[in-house]
Amino acid sequence: MTLVAIVGRPNTGKSTLFNRLAGARRALVDDIPGVTRDLHFATVTWHGRTFSLVDTGGISTETGDQLIDRVVEQVDFAIAEASAIVFLLDGRDGLTSEDEEIADRLRRTRKPVFYAVNKTESSRVRDEAADFYRLGAEHLHFVSAKENLGVQDLFHAVLDAVPGESDEPMPEEDGQVRVAIVGKPNVGKSSLINRLIGSSRLIVADLPGTTRDAIDVPVEIGDRRYVFVDTAGIRRKAKVTYRLEKFSVVKALEALDRCHVAVILGDATEWFSDQMLRITGYAIERGRAVIWAFNKIDLVEDIDVWRKELRRQIDFRLEHLAYVPMIEVSARTGRGVKKLFPLIDRVDAAHNRRIDTGPLNRIFETAIARHSPPIVKNRPLKFYFATQPRTRPPSFVAFTNAPEAVHFSYERFLVRQIREADDFAGTPIRLEFRARKRRDFVEGGEKPERSTAKKSKGSSGKR
Repeated sequence: MTLVAIVGRPNTGKSTLFNRLAGARRALVDDIPGVTRDLHFATVTWHGRTFSLVDTGGISTETGDQLIDRVVEQVDFAIAEASAIVFLLDGRDGLTSEDEEIADRLRRTRKPVFYAVNKTESSRVRDEAADFYRLGAEHLHFVSAKENLGVQDLFHAVLDAVPGESDEPMPEEDGQVRVAIVGKPNVGKSSLINRLIGSSRLIVADLPGTTRDAIDVPVEIGDRRYVFVDTAGIRRKAKVTYRLEKFSVVKALEALDRCHVAVILGDATEWFSDQMLRITGYAIERGRAVIWAFNKIDLVEDIDVWRKELRRQIDFRLEHLAYVPMIEVSARTGRGVKKLFPLIDRVDAAHNRRIDTGPLNRIFETAIARHSPPIVKNRPLKFYFATQPRTRPPSFVAFTNAPEAVHFSYERFLVRQIREADDFAGTPIRLEFRARKRRDFVEGGEKPERSTAKKSKGSSGKR
């Protein structure tokens, strides 16, 4: 997937622009320089194009400060991975020596760089901002991230300059199941894949992946074919020199874009780390099937206490992810590793599961009889018909008289009923509500009604 990085010196409005495109306040915004220290990622759909957006910390030319050095190191990594770069400048402050040094650094990347002068709400600021042409930019984009001025033109230009990528579901590739092993550094990703390979009957080949520092490892076990994606690089460990945890996020995103099933690997001694949950969110956002695998289980002294604490954490803060199956493994000793293949097969089947229209509508009828829809404007919310147009992930459409009135709590209830009707372990479920139209009911002979549509990314329910 295309990755667009927003860079610039501190306090130019990078996080405001990021939030404007991401559609939510996902990055902390403040007037204090240097608020953003980590990399923030979002998947953005912009006029039919889907791309990854990264908000970076402010680049400072000061040296010797360990925190500043860490921020700059992360920014350099984001720049190296990006397909295009938005260089955000502060129109109110005018051109600075730091801007010139950053521009020189970006020129050396030989990547598309788009110069955007932010905070240019007034014509006076725009007139004075012409000084930024001294940076060597052929074109300046005058924007206001806060007021949403010029942002559309900027990102139309950005996406026109980078190759488009299909947003269609990943092909089955002759029955191969693509499995990404993702997680933060030092949880044992490569060790687990090496253990999996060691227990396999046949290794077809080691083929370089399509992304930097990733290796695709095809494996056959019986009549099943898998392709494991190791984000650390099985044969290139020496070249993986990134020290910061945040660097693994970019690699995880690349792997998630190329897999059906994401095995999110964590350290059993840490239970659920923030990084593990963050990557889980990215996987579900992309519609991938998910397995939680806890490595180094051999280091856990009391397994019963460990399992009790894990269940407590799920019940307390992760109930919405209760459908994600878990497995305990030890890449070092091989404990539990053989159980991973049947679990991959299970969640992959769930990810590709389809419910026929008849049984699906009976699920909805039973659900509605169990829990009546709410009253909307003194009339009942009605559901007419449901169908499943897509798999990977399973995606359902329910036709109703008032799609915009379906409350998220009732949506979650319907998703839970779908989960209880079949085995959807590990896979998110998409549920969309639409107003019925004549063309949607050719088979059923229903009469059309007018309304709007409401989409959902719902993926809640029990295992």
